[in-house]
Amino acid sequence: MNWSDTIKKQQAKKLDSRLSSAIATALKPPPKLNVSQWADNYRQLSSESSAEAGRWTTSRAEYQRGMMDAVSDPNVETVVLMTGAQIGKTELINNVVGYHIHQDPAPMLVVQPTLEMAQTWSKDRLSPAIRDTPVLSEKIKNPRSRDSGNTTLHKVFPGGHVTACGANSPSSLASRPCRVILCDEVDRYPLSAGTEGDPVSLAKKRSTTFWNRKIIMVSTPTDKGASRIEAAYEESDKRRYFVPCQDCGEHQVLKWANVKWEEGKPASAEYICEHCGSCWNDVKRFAAVRYGEWRATSEGDGKTAGFHLSGLYSPWTPMEDTVRDFLASKKDPMRLKTWVNTFLGETWEEQGDRIDEFDLMDRREDWGDELPSEVLLMTAGIDVQDDRLEIEVVGWGRGEESWSISYDTLYGDPSTSELWIRLDSLLQKTFTHPLHGEMVIRSSCIDSGGHYTQQVYNYARQRAGRRVFAIKGIGGEGKPIIGRPSKNNIGKINLFPVGTDTAKELVYARLKMTDEGDGYCHFPEDRNAEYFRMLTAEKKVTKYFKGRPRREWVKIRQRNEALDCRVYATAALAVLNLNIEAVYKQAQNRLLSDETSRPSRGPRMPKRSGFVHGYK
Repeated sequence: MNWSDTIKKQQAKKLDSRLSSAIATALKPPPKLNVSQWADNYRQLSSESSAEAGRWTTSRAEYQRGMMDAVSDPNVETVVLMTGAQIGKTELINNVVGYHIHQDPAPMLVVQPTLEMAQTWSKDRLSPAIRDTPVLSEKIKNPRSRDSGNTTLHKVFPGGHVTACGANSPSSLASRPCRVILCDEVDRYPLSAGTEGDPVSLAKKRSTTFWNRKIIMVSTPTDKGASRIEAAYEESDKRRYFVPCQDCGEHQVLKWANVKWEEGKPASAEYICEHCGSCWNDVKRFAAVRYGEWRATSEGDGKTAGFHLSGLYSPWTPMEDTVRDFLASKKDPMRLKTWVNTFLGETWEEQGDRIDEFDLMDRREDWGDELPSEVLLMTAGIDVQDDRLEIEVVGWGRGEESWSISYDTLYGDPSTSELWIRLDSLLQKTFTHPLHGEMVIRSSCIDSGGHYTQQVYNYARQRAGRRVFAIKGIGGEGKPIIGRPSKNNIGKINLFPVGTDTAKELVYARLKMTDEGDGYCHFPEDRNAEYFRMLTAEKKVTKYFKGRPRREWVKIRQRNEALDCRVYATAALAVLNLNIEAVYKQAQNRLLSDETSRPSRGPRMPKRSGFVHGYK
């Protein structure tokens, strides 16, 4: 063998050795880490999605460790997270996705409430996490490269893929089989994905062929009895996070009832140990959370790990801010409901389904012929029936305290102009205010959903300058009281959608209030019993749709026009989108200006200003 052959043989051996080494490295199993260990070792937080960019540290919010590690526990099939906001749920989902991309490749499905939210999560949260975490960016190709297999909603990596979809898209819920299913904000899912049924059930079916499947359900809860996440948590081992007191050493679950503060001083807020009564400031509270532990409080089904956590555990929320939020929310039942759901992580339970009309009648007041002095502006709600129009004019004060100024029934044929002329006269009526002189109606909403849609369109089109708006009621939970107007209608006018379920919840919550002030409803002495029967003619009940509970408003009496009119008057206020506190200050400044500018002799005359401010 000559020298050249010897060199070639040695080079071939070296090549074989390097190839064998490369193959061995490629086939070498990754280190056996659980999700929290993987996150601590590899995960990088992105500046555009986190206030604390840089290396992930689980000990920053120690309660996250048990949540993440339940996903990598072989004895757990389903993980349920029922928590408040600001707990870090989205980053936990990102960590689970990253773990399976790098450590345990699998096909994954991430289900958001809507397709738009799925796109937003992928663009704003997942893509930055992949970009800034090197072990992930090595696995998933740049989307700009040819044949990358990387799109907004579908990212391919060796051994698997991650697909994002909306719970409102039945086709995306019924395509590829997936071993890991992550369902985010499940209480915001529609009751049915098209006509296919419950989105969570459809997503779970995607994983039935995998013996080692994982189902992760995450959400802040909503209404008691209709909450998906609460129902799932009730079937779990119901874990709670117990923290130790630094003074007595006893463990306890953090409860809102143990947060105390001096009246009017949120900055004085402290947490009181339920065992020894010691006072914790934020530093002690954060330290207690760091040394806490998860404890199961139920046996469950043996395969589901459930976690419940309130915002009291969050290291990003000082108690002073929490108390301020609570004090601002407790005056408004709808804001309080949101606070209970999103901070305490608890379902909202209504205090009774019905309102007694006799209790409301007992609250009638005599405020004379003039408007109550607290009224700052007025709106009107108009309900269209086959033989009449029903109209309520509502006065609004600070904190949306309300006064039912008038309730009228105009009989006639809505297909003729005569009835609408009479309505015009009523809506242009002036009312005397003891401080501001003559006041007019600021905004009116007319329901267009009956048999006289075209007549309503014609009327509203000609009076848009007076803020007379056509509306259409939209049922279903979670809809805003007033949505964005659309001209996609036969009248080609601005038609406002009204979330009737949301508006009725607000109206009923306010009717239940017994203390005057923000949100309280006042009624005049001459209002008859039939008005109160109509105002309380509905109640909210639980019905089942394809096996899923949902809350619906149902009539308990035939006539409910007064309730509808109050809903529409409330919608008319929402259309204005006013800062009522600013309106109040403006009115006070106007009065002060009147006092300083009027002559020293003679009675003070009310100052009149333009329609924009609600005065004639």
